[in-house]
Amino acid sequence: MKKSSVCVLGTGLIGGSVLRAAAAAGYETWGYNRSETGARAARADGFDVDGDIAAVLRRAAAADALIVIGVPMPALDSILSDVREFAPDCPLTDVISVKAPVAAAVRKHELDARYVGGHPMAGTAESGWAASTADLFRGAAWAVGVDPGSHVDPWTRVVRLALDCGSVVVPVVAAEHDRAVARISHLPHVLAEALAVAGAGGGDLALGLAAGSFRDGTRVAATAPDLVRAICEPNATALREALDDTLRLLSDARDHLTTNGTLGNLIDAGYSERVRYDTLQRWDITDIHPGDHDWLERLREAGQRGGVIRDLT
Repeated sequence: MKKSSVCVLGTGLIGGSVLRAAAAAGYETWGYNRSETGARAARADGFDVDGDIAAVLRRAAAADALIVIGVPMPALDSILSDVREFAPDCPLTDVISVKAPVAAAVRKHELDARYVGGHPMAGTAESGWAASTADLFRGAAWAVGVDPGSHVDPWTRVVRLALDCGSVVVPVVAAEHDRAVARISHLPHVLAEALAVAGAGGGDLALGLAAGSFRDGTRVAATAPDLVRAICEPNATALREALDDTLRLLSDARDHLTTNGTLGNLIDAGYSERVRYDTLQRWDITDIHPGDHDWLERLREAGQRGGVIRDLT
């Protein structure tokens, strides 16, 4: 089966890794990067990346390519305006870390008929083309939208791309995705920043004694600040709820330390939930096919219960 073309707009860590992985999987690929330095670096590695958005999108329109938006949220509106002008009929997805605001922007530009949201759950603290790699998504979860109104053809193309990049697909609707990632992606960024600041409050002695737990707990604090803001702040409502829950847990632990010198239930509860994460069993969704009766709602329910897609037959 001949694979469709893939056009990636924004070739930083995630978009660049999509471009590399899609090319390695046999797709015809090309891309756009606003930074000429980034585009030149991609070309030096043998990839077709240009800084002329109109030319890149005209090529996508001619090839009916799947367009993958990999720019940060602040640049989304401008990119969607270009897609609307030069390639409005192409299937469209994204790899941005929040889904409901992206879907709203897509609707505003009247591109929603061919749009399916996506979010590969992988990354590093590094950024830019140089940090991208073809195997970044191998074994990772890739959230793919099953929101009402999603159409079979673009949905199938997005899922095939995710699978071909080495991921397993988790079907999810936008609002539920955003509430989930607020807790397991965006909150860890905020906590890593707080831990870095609190640890450094102990001065050079504390930093000199810091070892694995501090290093691992602050790993994502090494991410460029503007990128962290672009990842977390568009999901403000869900992130605030997660922060409120976390502050209650920490406040309760502090109160126990003050009154009886213990940390209360936090340690046992944290251990239990980490074990739950380590032992969580994904199960394969095999009996729901695109276009079936109520397929979107059935996939949503399966994703909520830990179901994943590993194959499209």
